[in-house]
Amino acid sequence: MSIVKLARPEIQALHAYDAAEQVDDTIRLNANESPRDCSIGNFRRPLNRYPEVRPQKLQHALAQRFGCMPDQLLVTRGSSEAIDLVIRTFCRAGQDSVLMTSPSFSMYRHYAEVQGARLIQVQSDAEQDFAIDVNAILAACDDTTRVIFVCSPNNPTGTTLPRAELERLLEQRGEHSAVVVDEAYVEFGNHASVIEMLHRYSNLLVLRTLSKALGFAGARCGAVAGQADVVSMLSAVQAPYALATPVVECVEDALQDDQLELARRTVREISSERDRLAKALTHYSFVLKVWPSDANFLLVRFANADRIMRRCAERNVLLRDFGGELANCIRISIGSQDENNQLLRTLDTLEDEANG
Repeated sequence: MSIVKLARPEIQALHAYDAAEQVDDTIRLNANESPRDCSIGNFRRPLNRYPEVRPQKLQHALAQRFGCMPDQLLVTRGSSEAIDLVIRTFCRAGQDSVLMTSPSFSMYRHYAEVQGARLIQVQSDAEQDFAIDVNAILAACDDTTRVIFVCSPNNPTGTTLPRAELERLLEQRGEHSAVVVDEAYVEFGNHASVIEMLHRYSNLLVLRTLSKALGFAGARCGAVAGQADVVSMLSAVQAPYALATPVVECVEDALQDDQLELARRTVREISSERDRLAKALTHYSFVLKVWPSDANFLLVRFANADRIMRRCAERNVLLRDFGGELANCIRISIGSQDENNQLLRTLDTLEDEANG
């Protein structure tokens, strides 16, 4: 059974853009391109020519990295574009709904609002370390719920949904909902990617990104993985030539063995710094709680978050204050050892003032 039938009828009937044929070592007089090669930049592919409609070499490289078949993966402009594609594909404006846990990544809400889909939010409990409650998710779903987003590890709480609970959610929703697992931070925890479950669950979609562990946020490259028929449908919705030539070549280079080893080393360093920083923060009198995290950040509750934010800004240290349901909670991204030490020195000044 496939979730293709959950998609909007006009999307099911949509044909992908019929681009001009691209063949190496040919005279291309079929795509209204300029014959003059651009002299800007040092790229392997000429910039006067359109890139591939879908970058095949990059698609294969990312599929190998993430552990799926090439036809199960669509390369996107960051995982944010994948979120937009999924919602536009499955949700009819004014009729269908998107479910997300809260607090979580705000772009799920944003793209649901852009599409005109109703948003269902399921609260997680701070006193339970923001554990995602699958029973609450299932109870909140209705006949209109086409897409369920689960960020795991979750931003901004760092919480990972246990594999058994995800399987229960996938089985219970079956052909009624696409379950999208956002794994932007998966490399920083001790849990394997759920992409390996694609062959068992036709309603599973997985988002991956190169922005975090690989350190290529500026390249804006990510991917969505799922069953081949669903990925094909998402590809039809995505704009042609979505990935620019400089981005494609940059990411191809980032996936070379030496760069991947550097990324693995960086992840280990960040994870070690996360644990060091978490321990150090507990020693301050104005830190009320440091939540456990499987990501490259910590969520911390302070006695007075505004004061922390002001003092850190004065010392050129920028943090993220969410407010609202996370009042007095600040998300601290893990920087280099020197950057983290600068944060601790700033907090030391506040501790000295508190002690008189």
